[in-house]
Amino acid sequence: MNPLVELHSHQQSFWLDFIRRDLVTTGALKRLIEKDGLRGMTSNPTIFEKAISTSVEYDADIRRSALQKKSDYEIFLDLAIKDIQKATDLLRPVYKSSLGVDGFVSLEVNPNLAYDTKGTIEEAKRLAKRVHRPNLMIKVPGTKEGVPAIEELTAFGLNINVTLLFSLDSYKQAVEAYIRGLERRLKKGLPVRHINSVASFFVSRVDTLIDKQLDDMISKGGPKAEAAQRLLHKAAIANSKIAYAHFQDVFYSNRFAKLRDKGANVQRVLWASTSTKDKRLRDVIYVEELIGPDTVNTMPPHTVDAFRDHGVVAPTLTRGFEEARKNIADLAPLGVNFDEATQKLQEQGVKLFIDSFNQLLYVVGAKEELLLGGHEKRQTFSLGRFKRDVDTQLKKIEAENWIGRLWSKDATLWKKEEEHQKIIKNSLGWLTVYETIKKNVKLLKDVTQDVKRGRFTHILLLGMGGSSLFPEVLRLTFGRKNGYPDLAILDSTEPASVLERLNRSNPEKTLYIVASKSGSTIEPNAFLSFFYDQVRQQKGSKAGDNFIAITDPGTVMEKIAKEKGFRHIVLNPADIGGRYSALSYFGMLPAALMGINIDEMLEGASRMGRVCSQAIPVEKNPGALLGTVLGVLAKAGRDKVTFFLSREIQSYGTWLEQLIAESSGKEGLGILPVESEEIQEPSMYGRDRVFVHIRLESDKDTTHTNGLKDLERAGHPVIRIVWGKKTDIGAECLRWEVATATACAVLGVDAFDQPNVQEAKDLTKRYLDEYKSNGKLLFEAPVIRDGDFSITIPVGNIQISSIGDIFSSLLRQAKNGDYVALLAYITRNAFNDSLLEQIRHAILNKTKVATTIGYGPRFLHSTGQLHKGGRNNGVFIQVVANDPKDVTVPGESYSFSILKQAQALGDFTALKNKGRRIVRVQIFDAVKDLPALKSILTPINP
Repeated sequence: MNPLVELHSHQQSFWLDFIRRDLVTTGALKRLIEKDGLRGMTSNPTIFEKAISTSVEYDADIRRSALQKKSDYEIFLDLAIKDIQKATDLLRPVYKSSLGVDGFVSLEVNPNLAYDTKGTIEEAKRLAKRVHRPNLMIKVPGTKEGVPAIEELTAFGLNINVTLLFSLDSYKQAVEAYIRGLERRLKKGLPVRHINSVASFFVSRVDTLIDKQLDDMISKGGPKAEAAQRLLHKAAIANSKIAYAHFQDVFYSNRFAKLRDKGANVQRVLWASTSTKDKRLRDVIYVEELIGPDTVNTMPPHTVDAFRDHGVVAPTLTRGFEEARKNIADLAPLGVNFDEATQKLQEQGVKLFIDSFNQLLYVVGAKEELLLGGHEKRQTFSLGRFKRDVDTQLKKIEAENWIGRLWSKDATLWKKEEEHQKIIKNSLGWLTVYETIKKNVKLLKDVTQDVKRGRFTHILLLGMGGSSLFPEVLRLTFGRKNGYPDLAILDSTEPASVLERLNRSNPEKTLYIVASKSGSTIEPNAFLSFFYDQVRQQKGSKAGDNFIAITDPGTVMEKIAKEKGFRHIVLNPADIGGRYSALSYFGMLPAALMGINIDEMLEGASRMGRVCSQAIPVEKNPGALLGTVLGVLAKAGRDKVTFFLSREIQSYGTWLEQLIAESSGKEGLGILPVESEEIQEPSMYGRDRVFVHIRLESDKDTTHTNGLKDLERAGHPVIRIVWGKKTDIGAECLRWEVATATACAVLGVDAFDQPNVQEAKDLTKRYLDEYKSNGKLLFEAPVIRDGDFSITIPVGNIQISSIGDIFSSLLRQAKNGDYVALLAYITRNAFNDSLLEQIRHAILNKTKVATTIGYGPRFLHSTGQLHKGGRNNGVFIQVVANDPKDVTVPGESYSFSILKQAQALGDFTALKNKGRRIVRVQIFDAVKDLPALKSILTPINP
């Protein structure tokens, strides 16, 4: 005989602890009823969350409800009630044949109301009215606040499933509430025959908590070990039997006999949490040991299958009451406070249900965003022969739960070594920082209003790398807004750049933002010293009024800002690295001060966060899917990601460049971002490219569109991403952060360290220390002088001859799969931009390898990591200009020019030490000598 069916002969009902729409649509629920004797069902937030997140059956209903502008909770109720109604209808014959004792389906009151009596009562009545089925049970937690709700709802005439009962005391209160509710109805002359209730007494979780304490005693040995061994795995069943003994005392008493005579039903004990968590135990122990009259056992599907296969049915529940009481009593001498433990379990249970319910709503919101946000249309892939490899990797990611591990901040997704674990665990705050900023957006708006009251005409952000790059992208993308100060960025130690930023505004009317995560980075500290001195000369002791600091808590910068009396100190969450900080205060405060709609940006990031979360399967997850594609292509040799962007958002490519290069370029691996390269004919590109087109929806220019079609036809992988509007930049930052983290996991590198950035910093410090000691920068390397050029060549690197031959020899070394990088320690302006672009494209035309441009020292915090830590496939031309005008760094023995030169030398030495192919060109005057250098480089025929 089927053991599941046999349970009924012992007056125990088998219920299913699971609900999902396809149970009904596939006929599975009907088969459970007909073949296995199923007599009821329970649901909970976790069950619904899994059903909705892993099935497409709910998508049409989610879309329909979302189009009606319903909240996530109302959308969930639409889905849940539809499922509950279908299940109750299928179980209605059981309800009728059992005379209203069985055939129930449970629906839970919002767990956030667990400590709200009035809210629980109102919500339970609302749910019962909407479901409108006689065999519905409303689940109400057996908390202190839930008990009066149970009584009130019973008196109102609803069927109640009292849930989250762990202790005898809580169970007794639930029983009393049920009986008082029935008595109130009878006192009013109302019927009670149709009312039914169960008290859900949780089982396995008790053993999980108590056995942990007993296992600790056993492992330590000593006088308690033997007693602990005897009591191991006994607490849950003993606790349940004691509760059942109370059930018998109450419901077989004279008091309840009066109610029974009026047709009242007993409140059956429902054994919940009956799946086995401990592998040492029989997988059906919490079913086999709790079989008895007037009880229900609600089982998850895997326990149902196990019990059907090998369950043993016997009247076990009514045996061993005294032994059960002794087992619980014997815990106390061992130091186990059982009452305290069960109270803790109820508190944890409520919290788990609340967390699970909130996650459920998050999943609903994620599905809503996926279905209505058009993400699958806004990001498309043409992968050709690589699609099979991508599909294989996606299956691996799904099987190993990479997305869940990412969002739970599991550092082992990237590395298992302890030194990496420490870094990674403190680097994942970017996953949700936009939600933190949304909650504290008033701070940003208050600071913005204060700055307006200060009548500042200009803002200058002083930073380097991740702390300054995104604000620069925002300035270039959105421009200046009327009514707000004109914001600019200084992230170069090149003296002309420092002087240009000084001369653009009156220091007294300029607000300076010092953006430094650690407070120990040399560049922003030098900038602060210089500009604070300029303001102090005008405002004296009130100079701090012109400064704001953005930094991590407890840093040197926070201390300096307090000492100098900065206008504001904004402390950023410490668990975010610079290149992942766009959506933190480092990006959002400058955005607010520029007058950008930060609410819209943050909401966009929040919506993207939903569809990039574990709620969405990886094949539909915009960030994870993109990262998987990039990682798989990079492993297949397509490790040059070439970006083409709409002109209005062109600068966004520089942010992507840093994010991808610094995250992935290490351990001899990496993905090289190539941005601002003009689109070429397919024959100009090697088989190491993947092309990404990021386009504004309003962009009508077809240059990139048509060119990419040709590349696609030639077999190159092409990725297309469409932005609806500029403020989508918030969402896009999160998409690419998730994608980069995923791609690094595919490559097997730590996405959050930057060892070779530190290497270049250490070499810079060494050169500066030597300068402080000797008054000059000491640098030993072979040098060829040719007019105004000084050419430095690592020994044995290339053939030493005329300057033209030197470059020809260098570029001849650029083979398929290599790239050429121009490292320019010169002033960044339109004139130099144009010349470097011409040089770059001439090299591309001659070598047919990827080319990049980096302005020093900013690229040291970006592609500099990949140059030194990635594959040895880079060919480097470092161009360093002398500085006709110089600026002293206050408080230091060196100037900005010396600092720049030291950084260039540190970069060169680090590349040389890594065996990279490099030539260093020192020029006297960029205006005169850069065109001359261009004329030497452009006609080269490697």
